[in-house]
Formats: sequence, C-alpha cells, structure tokens
Amino acid sequence: MNYMHSYLINVQYLGFRFHGWQKQPDLKTVHWAIDKTLKFVCKGIRNKSVGVGRTDAKVSATDYSFQLFIDEKLAKNEFINSFNKNSPSDIRILSIKLIADESFNIIQSSKIKEYRYYFSFGEKNHPYCAPFLTGVLEDLNIELMKEGASLFEGFHNFKRYCTKPSEETKVEREIIQCKIEENNEITASFFPEKSYVLIVRGEGFLRNQIRLIMGALFELGKENCDLEFIQKSLDPNSDIEFLKTIAPSSGLHLHKIEFKY
Repeated sequence: MNYMHSYLINVQYLGFRFHGWQKQPDLKTVHWAIDKTLKFVCKGIRNKSVGVGRTDAKVSATDYSFQLFIDEKLAKNEFINSFNKNSPSDIRILSIKLIADESFNIIQSSKIKEYRYYFSFGEKNHPYCAPFLTGVLEDLNIELMKEGASLFEGFHNFKRYCTKPSEETKVEREIIQCKIEENNEITASFFPEKSYVLIVRGEGFLRNQIRLIMGALFELGKENCDLEFIQKSLDPNSDIEFLKTIAPSSGLHLHKIEFKY
C-alpha cells in the first residue's frame, strides 16, 4: 500500500501504565495510544505508523521514533501542537521530519540505540520512584559492578542474555559501550540521595538482553557471583550454572536512537 508522504517522528513516553509498544488485543500499549491520537489529529486522511522497535511493558523512552506514512503533507508545527494537545499526558512528540529517501525503512535502517537502566540500593524508595528506577534493598558493591559492566563491551555470544532464543536468532552481538555511573540526569525531590545508571549502546539487542545484563550485575553487586562468572557467561562453551535474573522493566529507558543515513 503506497502513501504520498513519509515522516520520521521523534516521541517521548513514560511506559509505566502501558503494556509495551506493540499493539496487543484488549491491552493499552503505546502504539495503540499513538494511533488513537493520529486517528483524531489526521481525521479522514489515510495513514499508517510503524515503530522503530519493541519496548517491554513499563519500559519508557526519552527518544523513540516512528515512521508515519500519510496521504497529505503535514504542517509540522501545527501537527506537533495538535498531537500533543490530544495525546495522553505521558506521550509527547518532540520533532517531525519529512523523509526524502523513499527507500528508508525505519525497522531495517542501520541505527545505534542507547538504553539506560536507573537503580538505587540500600533502602526502600519513595513509591513515586517506581516508574523511573528500580530500588534494590540489599547493599551493592558498585565498584565491582562497574568492573563487571565493562566485560560486556565488545563482540560476544549473548545466548545466556536472551529470553527464549530460536535456532535462527543471531546471539552474537557487539556492545559498543557498557558502563555504570552515578545518575545526575533524572532527579526529583522524592528520589534517594544517590542513584545510578547502567548505560548500554549498540546496534541491536536481543529480547530482554539489557534487563538480563542488569540482573547479572545485580547478582555481582550482591556478591552472589564474581567477575570470572560474568566472563564465563559470555563463553558459549562454558558449563557454568547461569543465574538468569531479569531486572524489573520499569527502570529501563530507551535513551537515544542514532540513525545512520
């Protein structure tokens, strides 16, 4: 089905009340909410939206993109204002750009994604923190976790860091950057005095890969495993008994997408 025009739209959303991006029967998802808004804003104009990828339930995005196919040219400022006026309060458009290259495909295009996982430890957080960061009640060895995070950088076999991979799943991936640092970006009066963020950058990630990496680093920080365990977990030939801990989804944020076109 051909459309007259195509736009790349950048959007932010708080995922805490949504069941992820992808549409699902009888569930409120981000894609469902965006299409519902588009139906009103672009009333009577044939259109179709395609997201850059999936995010899990309760995962948020400070920089998500979707491609809008539509049969009429849009007045950019008017469209942004109308969309943001009529969309839910936890979704807003940041920018819109006309795509001149007809071959551009948001799913197949080369891109780098940066995810951030926010967390704190040592005490029960204020309940208002729940949509933004995960609170670990136990003490964590942050310096050890920083060392462990660096072990994930580079080209590795991430079979153990994927949920239900099929025989066709390409489990060998490259992580460009993986580090833990103190969080000074997302703050609020009800946040704990100190919180931290895991920053992960790469071209593509497996299902639950980052939450499984975060889970392994939590186990490392609790000293339930050591650095050698992390190294062996990336070796498909090792016979370790893997601690498959999936970190909660609400601490995960899609921070940035860089398209290489």
